[in-house]
Amino acid sequence: MRSFFPAESCKETHPNALNPQSWLQIERGKLPKLSSYPSSASIESLVKVPQPALLPFYKPADYVEVLAQIHEELESCPPQERSNLFLLQYQVFRGLGEVKLMRRSLQGAWQKANTVHEKIIFGAWLKYEKQEEELIADLLANCGKCAKEFAPVDIPSHLPFDVNVSSIGRMTNENCISQNVTFTIGDEEIVCDRQKISELSAPFNAMLKGYFSESRAETIDLSENNISPFGMKAISIFSLTGSLIEVPPNLLLEILAFANKYCCERLKDACDRRLASMVSSKEDAVELMEYALDENSTVLAASCLQVLLRDLPNCLNDSRVVEIFVHANKQQLAVMVGPGIFALFCFLSEVSMNLNSSSDKTVHILERLVEFAENDKQRILALHQLGCVRLLRKEYDEARLLFEGAVNAGHIYSVAGLARLDFIKGDKFLSYELLSSVISSVTPLGWMYQERSLYCDSDKRWDDLEKASNLDPTLAYPYMYRAASLMSTQNAQAALSEINRILGFKLSLECLEIRFFTHLTLEDYKAALCDVQTILTLRSDYRMFEGRVAASQLCTLVREHVEHWTTADCWARLYDCWSAVDDIGSLSVIYQMLESDAAKGILYFRQSLLLLRLNCPEAAMRSLQLAQQHASSEHERLVYEGWILYDTGHYEEGLQKAEESISIKRSFEAFFLKAYALADSSIDPSCSPIVISLLEDALKCPSDNLRKGTEQSWKCLC
Repeated sequence: MRSFFPAESCKETHPNALNPQSWLQIERGKLPKLSSYPSSASIESLVKVPQPALLPFYKPADYVEVLAQIHEELESCPPQERSNLFLLQYQVFRGLGEVKLMRRSLQGAWQKANTVHEKIIFGAWLKYEKQEEELIADLLANCGKCAKEFAPVDIPSHLPFDVNVSSIGRMTNENCISQNVTFTIGDEEIVCDRQKISELSAPFNAMLKGYFSESRAETIDLSENNISPFGMKAISIFSLTGSLIEVPPNLLLEILAFANKYCCERLKDACDRRLASMVSSKEDAVELMEYALDENSTVLAASCLQVLLRDLPNCLNDSRVVEIFVHANKQQLAVMVGPGIFALFCFLSEVSMNLNSSSDKTVHILERLVEFAENDKQRILALHQLGCVRLLRKEYDEARLLFEGAVNAGHIYSVAGLARLDFIKGDKFLSYELLSSVISSVTPLGWMYQERSLYCDSDKRWDDLEKASNLDPTLAYPYMYRAASLMSTQNAQAALSEINRILGFKLSLECLEIRFFTHLTLEDYKAALCDVQTILTLRSDYRMFEGRVAASQLCTLVREHVEHWTTADCWARLYDCWSAVDDIGSLSVIYQMLESDAAKGILYFRQSLLLLRLNCPEAAMRSLQLAQQHASSEHERLVYEGWILYDTGHYEEGLQKAEESISIKRSFEAFFLKAYALADSSIDPSCSPIVISLLEDALKCPSDNLRKGTEQSWKCLC
């Protein structure tokens, strides 16, 4: 959802109001301020903040209590319950927006998976979450290690064949008239070893060794049993050799159905595993999954599932794949995914919502999530998520039932959905009373006052938003609303102070956008340029004015009104910003320097450090990877690769890269990396003197002085 929506009057009356070039020229006196541009067309009229989004997340009333309970249960629960507890922990962290902790929980679910199906689901989920981090797997491979969560699961080794299943009881009729038996299929005759065929299954044993008439017959007609002569010949060879290596796929499918019909478990397992080894693409998986589900072939079904999940999000754009997941019955899903049905649809629903949260596909997947929820917390998540999607699709009656179900199961945050539905019906007072009732009945949280403010008059709204900020300073909407309100009263300086309150500790694109407009109003084009360049650092494709104007276009226009900086100016400005811990200012300068011919590797590296400090880990990782791509030397590249490994938790491998870099050239960055990696890879207190020594070595190396202050502070802590 965009952060700023131009006023309706502005959109209808002033066709030029969305032309930023016009504003900039007017403000600089390059165009006359004609009477045809009334005040309502000014920048202030465009700063209108929409309602905060209703988040489709699990948001308990007491995060600490829920996380503590999960931790306690993880220590005492049976092994088969651990993955689901880590999944719940993941959903709690998702509601908090803690990306690193979310991934740690997924990693825990993958490590503690009790079945191969859970291993497949959480391994694919980790791969999906780290779509842009394939480089890490390559770096680990270079260090002689493998990122196991990125690798496919060896399914057959996790699903061994139970030899007891195929054990055949003692034959009851010893008067066999012949060692061989001939099966006729049409005009074809296939001679088989009677003993070997009888050992394939109890039904064959009874037929050929029991008291049936076939036990004394030399020829048996199998023409009506859906097996071809080639298939029966392959079965005969298997009965002698135990192998299906040379059998083509179409014949394997025929044999699989025959083996399932006659309870030939050993033959069926061999077909199952041979077919599973042939699944290498989405097309293979789609085609073979139907056979796997029809014949209860667990190895083949799991292999198809793994290929499909590892192809996410792409495979959800294929209607055949969606059909498999949304139309499979409970028994078929048990074959496909064992006990991990809820985890599967939890994963699929997240991917589908990221693709298109209002699509029919998303609804169908979330309906299955609701269907297979096993406890209250799972039901809360499923009902609330589907309620949010129904609300987005304007299916209000269905949304109300879902939100009511979530509230009844104990999810107070779903009350916000009910309040919005009442407001849509025109009952603003009922929305206000509903949230007031919640606030008076529990320990109030910031979001409760924020939601109630949507149904207040201006003065009460301001009071509620102040309470929201006091209870939860990380909520962006209250600051944005107050800043926009101050802008509307021509009090741009106060608006700037207000939006700076949150930007002092939380970097937000929407808040930067408001501050950009505020700086334009104050004719502080240098500061406006700083904001828009920081926005582009975080998201190069970001668009403003309800998505109608590219931020890059505004950057170009504003830059025309700012004095050009030389490379020396940029370095001086960067040093000043870095020394003053002005991280946003530093990001802006680096963005500008990257457009020149400056050494890009070191600049992207500095950019990554700033983004990490501003709690933007995903953007920081992108910058680190760009630093690695633009490294000007081998020792520099090794340092950046080491930091990539370090920042993804691979401390020992990061340490290895640092040592390789130092062996080529002693540098400040390499020693600093080695100190960090050693400190985090060992809990032995005796490492502290070594870490201090490494930091002292770092100080002896040439540096641009941007990091030495940080290093000296860190050294003091050691």
